[in-house]
Amino acid sequence: MGNNLIPARVSNPDGVFEDLHVRSINEEVLAPLLPPRRPNVDSDRHIPEQWQRWLAHFPVGIEISSSPQIKASINELTSNKPYCFKDPRFSYALPVWRSQLENCVFVCMFRNPASTASSIVRFTKEFELMHSLEISFNEALDAWTMLNRHILEKHRHKGDWLFLHLDQLIYGDGLDKLAEFTGAEINRAFPKAERRRTFSNVGVPEEVTRVYDKLCDLAGFHR
Repeated sequence: MGNNLIPARVSNPDGVFEDLHVRSINEEVLAPLLPPRRPNVDSDRHIPEQWQRWLAHFPVGIEISSSPQIKASINELTSNKPYCFKDPRFSYALPVWRSQLENCVFVCMFRNPASTASSIVRFTKEFELMHSLEISFNEALDAWTMLNRHILEKHRHKGDWLFLHLDQLIYGDGLDKLAEFTGAEINRAFPKAERRRTFSNVGVPEEVTRVYDKLCDLAGFHR
């Protein structure tokens, strides 16, 4: 999963399982599309700071480009097999990685979008480096929607994909599906219901509901 994992913190006391090298590559991929904002410009406050471009809203049709340096960094990571990389920025940056992925499958984990958006807002308030974002619930919903639209509309039609709702992982047969799909040994003691600290059932816009319904259908999750 990489040699430089992001350390555990209050929001993820068991760890994040995201490698800083993977994250920096994907940030580099996305940087030309969203340069760092100018300081002290209130009208730009909704644009994420550097290293937080997973909260941006890139349209589905946007072109994602690469460079020889980026390709070399990806090759360095993917040459160490087997690997399992986790990063929300893959929703945007995956096309840059595809040519160097061999014998690879893809897993999309998701949960209720209202709970996810509430969790993002809580995270930005609790994590000191995120305090300047001041992201709203609706902006977090927009970020969730665009991340998943890219998966549904651009990525899932190429390669083998498994969609899993968080509730399937904790209460259902999600671990069995994950083990069968990846061929990997699964730590069945790891998913813990008590680690979910944020819940919300507030209404969300119709577009968000459509995306969530499609994800649930692909996961075979009946809510």
